[in-house]
Amino acid sequence: MLNNPSIKALIDKLWNNFWSGGISNPLTAIEQITYLIFMRQLDEIELKRERDAEFLGEKYKSRFSGKYTAPGADKPIDKETLRWSKFQHMKAEDMLLHVQTKVFPFIKEIDGGDAFSKSMDNAVFIMPKPSLLVEAVKTIDKIFIEIEKDANEGGQSFQDIQGDVYEMLLSEIASAGKNGQFRTPRHIIKLMAELVEPQIGHRIADPACGTAGFLLGAYQYMLTQLVVKESPDNVWQDEDGFMRATITSILNDRLKNIVDNSLFGFDIDTTMVRLGLMNLMMHGIETPHISYKDTLSKSFNEETQYDIILANPPFTGNIDKGDINESFKLGTTKTELLFIERIYNMLKMGGTAAVVVPQGVLFGSGKAFVAAREIMVEKSELKAVIAMPSGVFKPYAGVATAILIFTKGGETKNVWFYDMKADGYTLDDKRARIGQSDLLDIVKLYKARSKNSVERTGQYFFVPKKEIVENEYDLSLNKYKKEVYEEVKYERPEVIFERLEKLELEIVDGLKELKQISK
Repeated sequence: MLNNPSIKALIDKLWNNFWSGGISNPLTAIEQITYLIFMRQLDEIELKRERDAEFLGEKYKSRFSGKYTAPGADKPIDKETLRWSKFQHMKAEDMLLHVQTKVFPFIKEIDGGDAFSKSMDNAVFIMPKPSLLVEAVKTIDKIFIEIEKDANEGGQSFQDIQGDVYEMLLSEIASAGKNGQFRTPRHIIKLMAELVEPQIGHRIADPACGTAGFLLGAYQYMLTQLVVKESPDNVWQDEDGFMRATITSILNDRLKNIVDNSLFGFDIDTTMVRLGLMNLMMHGIETPHISYKDTLSKSFNEETQYDIILANPPFTGNIDKGDINESFKLGTTKTELLFIERIYNMLKMGGTAAVVVPQGVLFGSGKAFVAAREIMVEKSELKAVIAMPSGVFKPYAGVATAILIFTKGGETKNVWFYDMKADGYTLDDKRARIGQSDLLDIVKLYKARSKNSVERTGQYFFVPKKEIVENEYDLSLNKYKKEVYEEVKYERPEVIFERLEKLELEIVDGLKELKQISK
């Protein structure tokens, strides 16, 4: 799908239309685009189910069968008129009124689980003018046609490609949201999922999930592993070198139910909750569990519940002291530290977390900084510290970050450090793809780390717990890495002067020859 320039051009056109149409806030734009894609997808799903039922000679009651009375309406209308394939042929003004007052209220009432229903309570359909809606509908239709073409020609499932397209749309959000929110690059998510290896049946969570990228990464990792066992011919290497599979064809109802009830996300931004829910639904998870909750607040008490936590919590600085959960022991208002304690508390004994932190967390000398690191070293097995270069999160942020991997209740003996130099993309704002990447090397070496060399002059090495404790739990890679200095030998000054004198004589002789020739 990434090699399809038509889809990329259509996505760019969609964004440009919304921008020029008066919706300049990228989060507002993506939310409205999401609603439209959801309407289109719902019609697609129902048409497929109707065809399948007809082919099998079974009865099927479509979501679009019967009557619907919109809020504030005097009389019911046929639900058939709410289908994308019906309203897309209306005149511009009629279409806008119909979608705003009838289709969107109907969409808000769709059964997508309690989390979806609650998240849609305050959702608003914003479309400044009829012409913008008409253009958006046409462009989304063209995108779906391209998805269908790719699915037929490439063998990848329609739903997988559609999910990729939605991820591309999300990646176009070019500015950080409030509270320091920004998307974690997909290849970093895939790396972290590979490192913690979530399994089917695990309860997996993200306490600050945003658009649910980590939950989706865990979902795709689990199902790819299933396909590797069941149907290895359907597995291929993706653009970042990770294994990827067409997943929908082998999911039976029982397995799908287990997977659907394995993923749990929380966020304090209602827009992010809605985007996260729809992201998972568009990837085939029918009733996702993403809740509007502040996981640092007094009202959140889901402790020792999860086997795996994947997270990139916001680095917002400080929050109101009065809102902080009373169970926290760190005595700080810094969110990057509080989330470490929150994640530790959410894990079951033996559960593992992979979390992105700003590198300041690794060496901060304040009491709370030291105490946060102590939780991971003394109350857990701190398995790895993977330092990432500062450009990994551009264009959203330029801060240097690290991935910390720890297992609650384990015993730290040696911590594995890795100095990531390249993630497969340039480290400037453009983030263009390059050939060099350490990602697969990290996965391979991490999984075989007990056999790694302990020499500290290379890109990876071990540090014993005793040494880390002696350094007040400092986890900065440069604290322990040994620099190798090559001795550079210079010639003696008299030799250099002798060469310069010889060169000067050669220049003078050359000038004399030129003068002679010119005569």
